Amino acid sequence: MLFYNNYTVCSDNEEEGFVDLYCNENLVAEIAERNRPMLLKYIEGLVSFSGRVRLTGPQDPETLWSEHIVDCLYSVPLLPPEGNIIDVGTGGGLPGVVWAICRPDLTITLLDSVRKKCKALEELTALLKLENVRIVCSRAEEYALERREHFSLAGARAVTGTGVLLEYLSPFVSLGGKVLAFKGPLYKEEIEPLNGKEKRLGLSAPSVFPYSLNGKEHFLLIWQKKQPCSKEFPRKTGMAERKFWWR
Repeated sequence: MLFYNNYTVCSDNEEEGFVDLYCNENLVAEIAERNRPMLLKYIEGLVSFSGRVRLTGPQDPETLWSEHIVDCLYSVPLLPPEGNIIDVGTGGGLPGVVWAICRPDLTITLLDSVRKKCKALEELTALLKLENVRIVCSRAEEYALERREHFSLAGARAVTGTGVLLEYLSPFVSLGGKVLAFKGPLYKEEIEPLNGKEKRLGLSAPSVFPYSLNGKEHFLLIWQKKQPCSKEFPRKTGMAERKFWWR
């Protein structure tokens, strides 16, 4: 068990049940309170940019806080104690900017293929004076060739189905690192076809961390990087969506 800013951060060798104790509503409320000024400033920035580029779905501050910021906060205790992490398909910076605010000791890469979003994120993170953020405009398949097994954790929220997402994320992660995905109740249907085939990507079976937000079920899924990802991954741009690796 490690600590950052007086709250618990899981280490790579924690028991699953032990880690689960720290993914709870009370801890999230504590993290939110400690970082509220910066998180609210981030929301203001998202709203102010909405007229130029659509960084998020909802545009009102209340919904952004209750449905998006708080959702991202549930993942903070599961971040590694140190290292570089990447948010793939970051969009408006969810969850990557939230991670950067709550864990200024980590180096966060925000990856997105839409240039207008990346430009807006550059301005937004400069406004927030986040010195631990790097923004990259590229496809995941292309950037993974440059940063293969470079990150302690690769995560994504609201990007694509679980199987495709694993192909995008696994090549980024170093041995002993983690892949993290935000999912809803349908995650079981998404992971059932994989049936242990994650080994092809060098990954363990997923650990599942459930939580409730606004009366809805949410889940954080985490895979451990057990061995190097097969050299065939990442495949060429678009192949992950067209030809599923697990079939």
